[in-house]
Amino acid sequence: MTHRPPALLSWSSGKDSAYSLHIARLEGNFEVVGLLTTVTSTFGRVSMHGVRESILEEQARQAGLPLIKIAIPSPCTNEEYEAAMRRAMEQAQARGIRHVLFGDLYLEDIRAYRETNLARVGMSAAFPLWGRDTRTLAAEMVDSGLEAILTCVDPKALPASFAGRRFDRNLLRELPASVDPCGENGEFHTCVVAGPMLSAPLAVTVGEVVERDGFVFADVLPVGSTG
Repeated sequence: MTHRPPALLSWSSGKDSAYSLHIARLEGNFEVVGLLTTVTSTFGRVSMHGVRESILEEQARQAGLPLIKIAIPSPCTNEEYEAAMRRAMEQAQARGIRHVLFGDLYLEDIRAYRETNLARVGMSAAFPLWGRDTRTLAAEMVDSGLEAILTCVDPKALPASFAGRRFDRNLLRELPASVDPCGENGEFHTCVVAGPMLSAPLAVTVGEVVERDGFVFADVLPVGSTG
């Protein structure tokens, strides 16, 4: 049997990273051995997506993978972020891990940034979804059984009313033509609650919707939670 190199997967809690896990498992080029997530320590939430740590932890349980949290402050400078990532990569290397998978789709500058920083510490990046047509990919995600909720919306790109909505065929039909169907340009971020990469759906409900720092956030809560 061919040895598959171990890899971590950068897990944002959203659909692209989740679907990357699904595709990576299907392709079998790497053995994904853990999920890597930056968490804003001030709020106890996934950075930018605004997803609660309790939801993040349940996602990892249902994915059957250990979760590595990288705590960062808010606000966070680029130097602070890179120092935190470097420490995490050094710990990964000590475990014999040399690869990190990302859910990026087509932004060349982001890819170059990741590859350059990993190369500095002797590691490499892989991108299971890279170059896919995002309209086709978004439909494929929905058809696969992936379910997600829009947790963060940039109101400059998308009406605030989209916050808290399900990522489904109806939403894809209603997105403005200027918005990437996968939100690759930061128009929106999501929280995955079901799909082929999870052993069971998450029991969640959508709570308060608030505007903060120029973005609109919808709070995803475990069913039965009081907030």
